[in-house]
Amino acid sequence: MKMGTKTKNSYFICLLLLLQHVYANSIIGEKGNDLEEEVKRSEFPDSFLFGTSTSAYQIEGAYIEDGRSLSNWDVFSHTNGSITNGGNGDVADDHYHRYLEDIDIMASLGVNAYRFSISWSRLLPRGKLGVVNPAGIKFYNNIIDNLLLKGVTPFVTIHHNDYPQELEDRYGAWLSPLMQEEFVHFAETCFKSFGDRVKYWVTINEPNLFAELAYMNGIFPPSHCSPPFGNCSSGNSDTEPLLVIHNSILAHAKAVKLYRHHFQVEQGGMIGLVASAYMYKPIKDDEADIKAAARALTFHVAWLLDPLVYGDYPTEMREYHGKKLPEFSPEESKLIKNSIDFIGLNHYSTLFVKDCLLSNCTCNNDNNNPTCSHGENRAILGFLLTAGQNEDGAFVGDPMGMPGLYVVPQGMEEIVDYIKKRYNNMPIFVTENGYASIDKQEEGEELVKDIKRIKYHKAYLASLARSIRNGADVRGYFIWSLMDNFEWVFGYTIKFGLYQVNPLTLDRSPKLSAHWYNDFLTNSSLNNIQAKKSIYGV
Repeated sequence: MKMGTKTKNSYFICLLLLLQHVYANSIIGEKGNDLEEEVKRSEFPDSFLFGTSTSAYQIEGAYIEDGRSLSNWDVFSHTNGSITNGGNGDVADDHYHRYLEDIDIMASLGVNAYRFSISWSRLLPRGKLGVVNPAGIKFYNNIIDNLLLKGVTPFVTIHHNDYPQELEDRYGAWLSPLMQEEFVHFAETCFKSFGDRVKYWVTINEPNLFAELAYMNGIFPPSHCSPPFGNCSSGNSDTEPLLVIHNSILAHAKAVKLYRHHFQVEQGGMIGLVASAYMYKPIKDDEADIKAAARALTFHVAWLLDPLVYGDYPTEMREYHGKKLPEFSPEESKLIKNSIDFIGLNHYSTLFVKDCLLSNCTCNNDNNNPTCSHGENRAILGFLLTAGQNEDGAFVGDPMGMPGLYVVPQGMEEIVDYIKKRYNNMPIFVTENGYASIDKQEEGEELVKDIKRIKYHKAYLASLARSIRNGADVRGYFIWSLMDNFEWVFGYTIKFGLYQVNPLTLDRSPKLSAHWYNDFLTNSSLNNIQAKKSIYGV
């Protein structure tokens, strides 16, 4: 076919644009076709909260400034060998002094919400025995006021792992029912001081995971455990996690009763609790492992949430634990039932599950088998083993930088569907979801061009959007985390942030994922080649 001059020019221009488009997308997606599954802000309700998450100890620093007392994590992180590379939260991201800069960063991202926690040690350095620290009140008032000035909704977690060490020394913290009243006093101080502006409250973050890590495996303070889960100086891995959850549930419910009776009508807020929520898949397609996967959800998630909705622990846990599982009195059952306005889900990953009732399970706490349970009294997880690999060596998903975390986007839709069905489609907020990388994965250009993190969030958001289309009442999504921070026992070796934090200067730098999140939130088009070049540096 003979082409005219105009036809030839048009043909070559189209070909050139096509090649540029393929080239740009191949660079952006060179680590795994990262733009293959698109998701748009318009797939979520207009009122949907999109934000980022942090916690006080992980970012604030200023650990002995302005009247703050030592927390359990201050003491633990200063204990030799507790944290990778000897890290601690003494300075962390220095958010205490840089909060205005960080709020500006959030505003530039385009988020409409920010989830953060209150340092118990900063607000009430001695708990009920002491007075409220005015410097702590001022700090959080400044955060809340400046967030609102920027159009960012504060979503406040009252307790996120850290508490005054004095409470541990005095009566063993969450092992004691006295901790319930300490927490209610702390919560009341927050409601009185901040509730006129805070409309979303989380009482306690992930007590189910905290109970397992601190009192079953012993890797979080106060480091209680017993064999075969670990060799701690004290503790009982079979009973103490159950007691910690019991006290946490009652503390939560008492704080909610106080809020509903004295603050909620006037302040107009919502109050809930956040659960750690893995999804589980049977390691083999047989009846025993299928039942074990269902049991894993019960023993990890429903363990915490069933009492808050229905007034008691799941019947399966009663069957397995017997008298070891604490009882709620009729009055307590009435108190805890329907004690949440919403469910917060921290969902990162999916794990394989193997039944240990009908077959022997080897308990080895390596990276691929992070938790397991077996033997006559090893019922904390319902006689099952969780793992990242099946017996053929295949991973449940691409491994992330943190041991035990794998990329399985479908798990988001599945865990939301489970919560939707079990709890009558109660309002849900995904309060944490994030991609973990390690230092070696974020060297050079990878430090800011975090392609895998973008791919992760896009895929998980697409999965969440499917849940909403199928009727789930999901009202918010928070990325963990705004910036790289102190990741508990991993110190600063694990990175979740949209922003890199220079370890020497503490300067914040946006990663590629920060640009992507802004594009997603503002519905910016990336079809223009020049826009892609300038934004992504390709």
